Amino acid sequence: MATLLYIESSPRKDRSASIQIAQTFVDEYLASHRGDSVDILDLWANEFPPFTGETINAKYAILNGEKPSEAQSRAWRPVEILIDNFKKADKYLFSLPMWNFGIPYKLKHYVDILVQPGYTFSFTPEEGYKGLVTGKPVALVYTRGGAYKAGTEAASLDLQKTYMEQVLGFIGFRDIRSIVAEPMLMSTPEDKKKIIAAAQDEARKMAKAF
Repeated sequence: MATLLYIESSPRKDRSASIQIAQTFVDEYLASHRGDSVDILDLWANEFPPFTGETINAKYAILNGEKPSEAQSRAWRPVEILIDNFKKADKYLFSLPMWNFGIPYKLKHYVDILVQPGYTFSFTPEEGYKGLVTGKPVALVYTRGGAYKAGTEAASLDLQKTYMEQVLGFIGFRDIRSIVAEPMLMSTPEDKKKIIAAAQDEARKMAKAF
């Protein structure tokens, strides 16, 4: 039995194309993987620890190889819990819209919590940086208002997919699978339905083999 962690980063819920496509993935995954389970992390339904005060002091104590103080350890514990919950999963699914060419700030906050030395990556002079979350697949559902296909002039503006692939690769992911639905705002309502339907078909196929 495996656990799929689904991380949802749109606040639009039933109006969100990224959630709609990701839900298709989840439905097909559960139908195709009897006995597996899906945990959902709605980023907008959770408050994450801010990197201020003793939390940031704890981070730098760890970075410098020092033992955090008692106050720092208490502040750091919520970060450790979130990282542990992330690392416990066997497979991952993210759904995310593009915001200002990048990712929603709630997702960026969550990523900044996850990417910590000694937890999700390590560094040595001999090996350099090394990701610690390995051997697990991750699927990502991206939606964008415009079109940013590789090879086009607009591709350089894509700080959504390129960032997620870079940061996930940094912490160890090698099996990264993507579904891209675009352009959502530049299409007619009828074309938008076709774009979503095509992405849902892709999501079903990906989920079966995930």
